[in-house]
Amino acid sequence: MRAAGLLCVAALALSGCGLRPLYGGGSGGTVQSLLASVQVAPIEGQSGWLVANALRDRLHGGDTSPRYRLEIQLDDSIAGLGVRRDDSVARERRTLRARYQLVDLANGTVVLDATAGSDAGIDVVGSEYATIAAEKTALERLSGIVADQIVARVARYAQSGSTPAAPVAAGSAGQ
Repeated sequence: MRAAGLLCVAALALSGCGLRPLYGGGSGGTVQSLLASVQVAPIEGQSGWLVANALRDRLHGGDTSPRYRLEIQLDDSIAGLGVRRDDSVARERRTLRARYQLVDLANGTVVLDATAGSDAGIDVVGSEYATIAAEKTALERLSGIVADQIVARVARYAQSGSTPAAPVAAGSAGQ
């Protein structure tokens, strides 16, 4: 009984702070409707293909005609970090950064201009095959992380309905 009372008090406190669920309204809500109307422009390279597919999976753009186009420029890099005594690289850092713009197709206006990115550490082992496999796995994981960041930012834009004044940088999550 006491737990139920505390739960009611907590619910009342949260309702007073103005907290609203991002995807409130389900598939008919404003956020989900905007996300479903976003078309992903082609992105160059393997990393572009992975990011574009991850975005399409998350946006669920079905039968609706596109209202917005998401244009993305990627920067995918691998840098050696640790060096062994024989001057070979012991560790690499793969970084995937995206600068993206949400373009309103009705008038060609850029309504959102932001960046997203993440990085991952890779151990370089004696087997070249294993290192290449680790680099590809890191790229797949980073593509999903960057796609999540982009969708979250577009969803926040949809919820607020306002255009930011300047590009917004998303944080990096090292792994």
